[in-house]
Amino acid sequence: MSPLLPRIDHVVINVRDGLDAAAAQYRRLGFALTPRGHHSLGSSNHLAIFGDDYLELLGQEPDRTPRRTELWQAPAGLNGLVFKPPAGGDLAAVLAERGVPADPPRSFVRPVALAEGTREARFRTTTLPGAVATGRVFFCEHFTPELVWREEWRGHPNGVTGLAAFVIATDLPARDAAPFAQLFGADALAPVAGGLALAAGNAALLLLTPAEIARRYGDAVPSLPTGETRMVALELRVGSLAVARAALAEGGIADVREQPDRVVVPAAVAAGVTLAFIG
Repeated sequence: MSPLLPRIDHVVINVRDGLDAAAAQYRRLGFALTPRGHHSLGSSNHLAIFGDDYLELLGQEPDRTPRRTELWQAPAGLNGLVFKPPAGGDLAAVLAERGVPADPPRSFVRPVALAEGTREARFRTTTLPGAVATGRVFFCEHFTPELVWREEWRGHPNGVTGLAAFVIATDLPARDAAPFAQLFGADALAPVAGGLALAAGNAALLLLTPAEIARRYGDAVPSLPTGETRMVALELRVGSLAVARAALAEGGIADVREQPDRVVVPAAVAAGVTLAFIG
């Protein structure tokens, strides 16, 4: 079977028509965001670029067409887990070999304004329908990565250098891990306290029970509907918790939860996503 290594490319926060407010809030949280981008699909975004992954605030401006109806139908908040495709491989063939259902690939572009002029970033995404009931899981092929991972966009006042974990709350971790086992192999998943973990490059996908979520983040996570699987939290790696604390204070973010090895920001002040800065 062809190799397919789990590596997180980026994560998506669906802010619907609240892109202005979300961008302002994430800047107060200490993220240096890229200028607003506009996809040929009709959506708009801001990115927080890290080492080899990034965070995307994705929304829809009222006067832009076409409309991305899936953004309005999906829950607001953490909504997209995006993997890197196999290096030099045929993604469609690899998915077919594993019997993983996938939607047809979708290609699109986004103009990027640089000092030397505007260039066109090009992408192709392949979505895995139903992998997570209340969120999107897909692969993103970057044909112009030099227009995304630019050094001038990697420095953040809060000191974030990359993703540490993408957290899904589920009453049944083994059930909801099954699509990832099919995709990457059962041995890619390992038991952890309260659930299962998939090592994904420098980060991890964590499928955890609500009880474990509450233990890790307390009331920084909103109450979860019984029986519902939900993408709820991001853990972000920082070089210094002191730097992260200073950036949060500078941004006026006073409602944080201090733990020995992390600072947790409630979902209410982070566009519906619980954020944990990990030292």
